[in-house]
Amino acid sequence: MTDQAPRGGGESTTTVIVAAVANLGIALAKAVAGVISGSSAMLSEAAHSVADTVTELMLLISLKASDRPADEEHPLGYGGARYIWALLASVATFVGGGVFAVYDGIHTLTHGEDLGDPLVSYLVLAVAFVLEGYSLRTGLKQARGEADRLGVHIRRYLRHTPDTAVKAVVMEDSAALVGLLLAAAGLFAGQLTGSGVWDGVASLCIGVLLVYVAWVLGHANSELLIGRPLPPEMRAAVRAELRADPHVVDVIELTTLLQGPREALVAAKVDFRDMYSAADIERACDAMARRVQERFPAVRRVYLDPTPGSAAGGPAQEPPESPAASSR
Repeated sequence: MTDQAPRGGGESTTTVIVAAVANLGIALAKAVAGVISGSSAMLSEAAHSVADTVTELMLLISLKASDRPADEEHPLGYGGARYIWALLASVATFVGGGVFAVYDGIHTLTHGEDLGDPLVSYLVLAVAFVLEGYSLRTGLKQARGEADRLGVHIRRYLRHTPDTAVKAVVMEDSAALVGLLLAAAGLFAGQLTGSGVWDGVASLCIGVLLVYVAWVLGHANSELLIGRPLPPEMRAAVRAELRADPHVVDVIELTTLLQGPREALVAAKVDFRDMYSAADIERACDAMARRVQERFPAVRRVYLDPTPGSAAGGPAQEPPESPAASSR
């Protein structure tokens, strides 16, 4: 990914709200259709939509919580709150959707089921497909716009983006469309054969799909909670920007940290030329920090530590007599 920051959270909030409203209505319709038709796949799809609705509500909470400005108690801001709630949302998808669907599929295979009239289920599946498709289109539109702006393929953007709300909506809506096709296939195969086995198999497949989606989202959020750096090419560009200053000999150590979709931290140990005074180094640090933030809008905080080059990789040394300079 490149050196630009994602846009504001307004688009993410709209994307999540559209998905939540669609999933809530779909969940109720699927539940009614599942009871009427006796289809375990439809009931699994209803659980899927309920889990998605809960997920989107948690994502909305995460967007609100992470937008709070930094304060004395949280000087680095609240960006991590987004990933805590998003991780809980992935757990909701796993338990509320995946586990229920797997259980319902196994129960159907072992105990059988009486198939009712599938007509209502087909109608609900068709309407749900349209609504889920619209929700997915909204999420993909935002993701594609960000990917184009950053100059990367949309797959790479979705794989690496720190905006996990958009990633969750796109993945869950994609899984929902696949789940609808699986449920329809199970119903149709049950009609042809007169056996409920196919409906149970469809329910199992839906459950496995949801478990996979929950694992991917959970893994992505756990990485961000643990601490993920800026992309390699962006780190290289930051290092090059710092090295380009005429006061600098080398960048001994560079540490970067993503603190939210639109917020990152840069800290570096920099070897300055010995000919400059402490005041010169302080002014150089301030100018370097401003240049980094102007070129990389996502970088909100820059901390620069003047460090003798001989200290790189060696034992801890006493600090030089001139005071260390830092910026922002």
